[in-house]
Amino acid sequence: MAHTLKVAAANSVGLFSRLHAPVRTVRAFSTSQPLDQVAGPVWNLSRLNHVAIAVPDLEKEAAFYKNILEAQVSEAVPPPEHGVSVVFVNLGNTKMELLHPLGSESPIAGFLQKNKAGGMHHVCIEVDNINAAVMDLKKKKIRSLSEEVKIGAHGKPGIFLHFKDCGGVLVELEQA
Repeated sequence: MAHTLKVAAANSVGLFSRLHAPVRTVRAFSTSQPLDQVAGPVWNLSRLNHVAIAVPDLEKEAAFYKNILEAQVSEAVPPPEHGVSVVFVNLGNTKMELLHPLGSESPIAGFLQKNKAGGMHHVCIEVDNINAAVMDLKKKKIRSLSEEVKIGAHGKPGIFLHFKDCGGVLVELEQA
């Protein structure tokens, strides 16, 4: 029996080493696609800039992140042109934005009417060339919530992509 276990162990080691052997990858360029689908404006995604959360009580949620989770939390910043009051929560490698409406016309007010307890509103991903990204995504039939890039809460150009074209997630692209 001991001999059988040694043989089985030896065989499994051999099998394991074969499974982890490097596999050569070959990439081929296909000419079956039209060139306009292969080459487009050059842009790249960068990092996750922030996750935005709509909250019904900004002070309560800011206190939770500051006092309970001991995160670095900013004072409320009310950029009136965006219709929201924002608290930034620094997480080291990214941020969270706590969003609260500044009036009933705010897009966050509509979100909170449907989601009384609040919840994730959008994710923001940095891109290295916002204008090229917008042009490319329009060609790919990805809708945006505005016709053109606007200056966002961070003072950088950005645009929101329609959630129906992004797997149900509202995506903000922002210039890195």
